[in-house]
Amino acid sequence: MNRDEKKTGVMQSVPAVKIKKLLTAALFLAALALIGTAAARILQKVPVTGEKSILFIRAEASLEDEFEDETVCPVTYGSADGAYECVVNYDFEEWESLPADHSFEGTVYLFEDGRYAAFDHAASEAELAAALRDLNADESREALGAALAIALMAVSLLVMAVWGRFFTDYEQIWFLSIMILAGIISILFPEEDVNGVKGVVIMALYLADTFLNILCELLISKQSKWNFVVSIFVEITEIVICLVLAYRFATLATTLFFWLPIDIVSFINWHKHPDREEEDLTKVRRLSGLTKALILLGIALWTVGVGYLLSGLNISTDFFGGNTTLAAVVCYLDACASAVGVVNGVLIFLRYQEQWLAWIAEALLEGVINVLSGQYVLLVLKAGYLTNSTYGYIKWRKYIATHEKEEQNLLSL
Repeated sequence: MNRDEKKTGVMQSVPAVKIKKLLTAALFLAALALIGTAAARILQKVPVTGEKSILFIRAEASLEDEFEDETVCPVTYGSADGAYECVVNYDFEEWESLPADHSFEGTVYLFEDGRYAAFDHAASEAELAAALRDLNADESREALGAALAIALMAVSLLVMAVWGRFFTDYEQIWFLSIMILAGIISILFPEEDVNGVKGVVIMALYLADTFLNILCELLISKQSKWNFVVSIFVEITEIVICLVLAYRFATLATTLFFWLPIDIVSFINWHKHPDREEEDLTKVRRLSGLTKALILLGIALWTVGVGYLLSGLNISTDFFGGNTTLAAVVCYLDACASAVGVVNGVLIFLRYQEQWLAWIAEALLEGVINVLSGQYVLLVLKAGYLTNSTYGYIKWRKYIATHEKEEQNLLSL
């Protein structure tokens, strides 16, 4: 930690810490209250007041072109009067053989509160209970999303209340601002269910990824070796996201076989190179021009080669709505982002300031992928990357310039 950062700032004065702790407790209680309310709603039992047989006809917009050897192919049917809708899941072979005007005699179960559940068969009590829970869960999505956002803010405040003395006022404000913005975006743009996984679970993973990444970024800018411990949890979270969404396999492989090992060896390497005057800081340095050119060439070759291989894979996911062209574009962007990420990891390991430039490039690429994928909450994370990478680059550059000047002065004596 730099000398000027050891001073207690306004946000870490005794009253400020007490306020943070009180706000943390209040936010945790609010999140628990929302979760309790949503859980009660999801488990609420509503009696069935009637049932009737309805002719369901395959809807014209049944998304026929979206399935390419999928395990589950949902097809939407509607009643002639448009009052009821029924979604039936088929396997790929069954879906291929369905006629365009396919119809069936289904059963609609009417609940006491006016809602309904439709099936292509006579439903059991267990199926009706599961359908009711799904209906309740859909209506509780906003409450659960708000609970996630509030819980994120509570955890962020708790971190700054406990460890705030290690961060400047600017760093605390930056960190908390990103977390607040992420929470707001998560409420405004809730995630839909993907590959059978509830949207609230996906959003929870996104918010955890944002929190861990931002904390890791902040520690890197402070030249702290502890960023690599946080980074291990970042990698685990991102592996889970890739598996859940069944996409970005270049990033998945890079994270699993590169980032996890490099985090461990980087922690060891940084631990061996403390600053002479302040052991909490790690010595950092800069690259030569030729090395930069070779790195750019390597990134270009990797992008073309790996992007071509990934775009040829036939992997089933409904994340891009069946748009194969969009999926192929994301494959090349993913390949480039993974290459820049590898460069970033190597440069961090070797303690070069240019890792910040690689981080900025990766953030821009990731931001484009997030827009194409509709992952708007993750754009907050990329905004955090860009602002903190600029801040970190300036800090490292200043540190290197100061120490190079000191070394020159020592040599001249």
